[in-house]
Amino acid sequence: MSTITSRRHPSAVRARGLRRRAEREASGLCLVEGVRVVVEAVDQGAAVEELLFAPELLRSDVALEAIGRLRAEGVPVVEVSAEVFESISSRKGPQGIAAVIRQGWTNLDAADPAEGLGWVALVAVQDPGNLGSVLRTCDAVGAAGVILLGDTADPFDPSAIRASTGAVFSRRLVRATLDHFADWRRAMHARLVGASDRASADYRSPVYGPPLVLLMGGEQKGLDGSAVALCDAVVSIPMLGACDSLNLAVATGVILYEALDQRGGANRRSSTPSRGARPSEGGARRTR
Repeated sequence: MSTITSRRHPSAVRARGLRRRAEREASGLCLVEGVRVVVEAVDQGAAVEELLFAPELLRSDVALEAIGRLRAEGVPVVEVSAEVFESISSRKGPQGIAAVIRQGWTNLDAADPAEGLGWVALVAVQDPGNLGSVLRTCDAVGAAGVILLGDTADPFDPSAIRASTGAVFSRRLVRATLDHFADWRRAMHARLVGASDRASADYRSPVYGPPLVLLMGGEQKGLDGSAVALCDAVVSIPMLGACDSLNLAVATGVILYEALDQRGGANRRSSTPSRGARPSEGGARRTR
């Protein structure tokens, strides 16, 4: 295999282009970078269209094994120089492996709110790191996926992919308008629990039984009146300190683990070693 040394090679140009949202949306592709996330994507059966790696930078046997699996499946594998890979990478200290992957989306009408722990619906979430962290928590608790409502961050943004640690490929993703979501929720008889700092009910008070959808507002404005009106219950998380807000991803995690606990699953994987935390950036209005 010859090594690509030109930054103008079509594979390098396409990979760099996928750092822009407009290019991701036009092509339906995304760029995944780093050993852990690329291997997770391969393990989850993501639709890898091309893999790029720099032998000078790549030091992972696990990654090399994943490359061998992709080659055996007929996926194009492109060897590039360290200089070319660094022109593709958006990371400091690139690890020398990246994959061009076809985005996966689910139609809302094909989503089942009784599946797993249920679904999370996010209204106008703006921080890709928050979105990725929510996906990671959904994976941890067994929630089916995330429904994105309104103008939202891109789950295939590099920051979202990193924060999800590969959960963007294990959880299902839906895009919908609030009106379509409201129609779907009624048709599916889903129990809709919203979160707002104006709610009087404690987040531990509802029954989080199936079919369940947890509705969370964006970082700046939270849930507006029309979204709150759709809910069967609206809850808040107590705040005892001086801060008047809680990070959106953290708030979502608190409520999802309450739902998991109610279903008797809190200790199901308690013996599994932790992989470590990956904090997301940006504040969120308190559970709005």
